[in-house]
Amino acid sequence: MTEGGERWWVRRPLAGDALFAVALVVLEVAFTLLTPREFWPRQLPFVLGWSVLCAVPAVLRRVAPWPAVGAALATLAVPALLGHAPTTQSLTFLVLTYSMAVDRQVLPAVAATVLLWVPVAALNVLTPLDTGLDVGPAYLVLNNLLTALLAYAVGRAVRARRTSLRALRERARVAEENQRSLAEQAVADERRRIARELHDVVAHHVSVMGVLATGARRVLRRDLAAADEAIATIEDTSRVTLRELRRLLDVLRTDAEPAADLTPQPGLAGIAALAEQVREAGLPVILEVADPVPAVEEGISLTVYRIVQEALTNALKHAGRATATVRLGVADGCLTVVVTDTGRGPRPEPDRIGHGLVGMRERVGLYGGILHTGPRPGGGFRVYARIPVEPVGAVPT
Repeated sequence: MTEGGERWWVRRPLAGDALFAVALVVLEVAFTLLTPREFWPRQLPFVLGWSVLCAVPAVLRRVAPWPAVGAALATLAVPALLGHAPTTQSLTFLVLTYSMAVDRQVLPAVAATVLLWVPVAALNVLTPLDTGLDVGPAYLVLNNLLTALLAYAVGRAVRARRTSLRALRERARVAEENQRSLAEQAVADERRRIARELHDVVAHHVSVMGVLATGARRVLRRDLAAADEAIATIEDTSRVTLRELRRLLDVLRTDAEPAADLTPQPGLAGIAALAEQVREAGLPVILEVADPVPAVEEGISLTVYRIVQEALTNALKHAGRATATVRLGVADGCLTVVVTDTGRGPRPEPDRIGHGLVGMRERVGLYGGILHTGPRPGGGFRVYARIPVEPVGAVPT
């Protein structure tokens, strides 16, 4: 048995049927040798050679069933030439009848059975062979008819059983998938319920902090002790709120998502290190950063970093022998980032969706910015992002 559950002769039908044909010939030889010598046919080696020829259609029974039926009909000329019908010929007709009944629908299977056995019956009536037995043509025809019906019936029964087993396996697979889906749905429903409860808890804590902050501001000049107590309560409440937020994120995170990374998220300060990594990977990068760069929200800083990271990664994969330039600056109250390269750019693929570019657009749109991407007029590729910011100071580059 293989890993997929199929036997090797199912995976390699030609080799398996070739061995099966050899077994038919061996059976013919054994049957002949066990028969008394006076019943042996004349020119025994010649007859055994024709027996091999009669077994050839069995080799093709699965890879080319209809040509195998035609080849089997052609072997009906052998008894007329030899005056003897090899046992292999009869066995081959039985095997082909069974195979067509197993592998084909009713009409093709019946047609193949009729096509195989009607000529046999006709030959038994018109040119019966001298078998040494006192039997008439009617007996031979009836015997062949019953044999053909038995092979056909066995084949149809096996086909019905296989169909039933496939249906049962499919039903079990669907039931297992449904059970898994129901279990996942139950987990998701429970997570949503817990998330709603934690949301209410967090909202309550935030409201309490707001009320305490208002009270502390009002009594700050009149009662420092009361203000200090309120601020201490805000401090404790904020810690509780942070823990609840972490639990909320743990609940909302699916099993397929990786565990949270405890390292700080990258930002504007990490762009220089990112450019150096890309240089080491083989793409020369020129970094031009305006001085000073405004101190912006962590989310905007992370967005700019991800845009530069995605643009340089695409340039590294698609630009070929090229140079990339990263320009970061401030203009009209907006933080601008431009990443260009001098390479050939990505190849056009109509069916491919650029998830990296979609992610850039989503990140920029979240902060009310704009994003333009596309080929440069002089060759290469250009990524331009413009994000509104409110400078609150400056940080060194």
